[in-house]
Amino acid sequence: MGAWRGAVRGIFAVAQVRCVKVFIGIEHQAMKNPFSPARAAALLMSLAVAGCAAQPSGRYPSLLPRAIESRSDAEPEVVIALAEPDSTVDAALPDLRATIDAVIANFRKAAQTTERLAGTARGDPVGGDRWIAAQTALAELDGYRATLSSAVTDLDTLALNRAAEGKPDYPALTALRETAQAALDEEAAQITAISARLPAA
Repeated sequence: MGAWRGAVRGIFAVAQVRCVKVFIGIEHQAMKNPFSPARAAALLMSLAVAGCAAQPSGRYPSLLPRAIESRSDAEPEVVIALAEPDSTVDAALPDLRATIDAVIANFRKAAQTTERLAGTARGDPVGGDRWIAAQTALAELDGYRATLSSAVTDLDTLALNRAAEGKPDYPALTALRETAQAALDEEAAQITAISARLPAA
């Protein structure tokens, strides 16, 4: 710190000498013509010299980084809580996964038959044999969809119970729930599309 203050005093001393030299030059010109602009400049320069001659107070601006310069605009790091093993969820997931997989497979197979029956029943009057066969197949599809919807509800219940206890998301539970919901949305859309091809009762 002492070396830094000495350097600053040296800078002020050099500036003071330069101010005096400039003032002497202007004053010399002013003596030749009292009413010239140089005379006015000399008066102003005398004030500046007084400022140059003033000793520094000894308190200098800090060269350390300001608070705003050291501030980081980076987003704070988010700490993700790791889920500990949950025996209740782990015990329920295998049966739910087996149900979901079976429903998805059975629905896809039955949907092919329903698509064919709906095509055959096109133009058939309401209550006709082909119309009834197509509607029966649609009811079977809707049964699979309802079973899948029930499985999604069971998964939601497990997730809500964990949330109520302040526990984080359970990866295996979340993944199975997303798979089941995607299949449920697809099945609902397929049932709606097939139904639209048949005359309404």
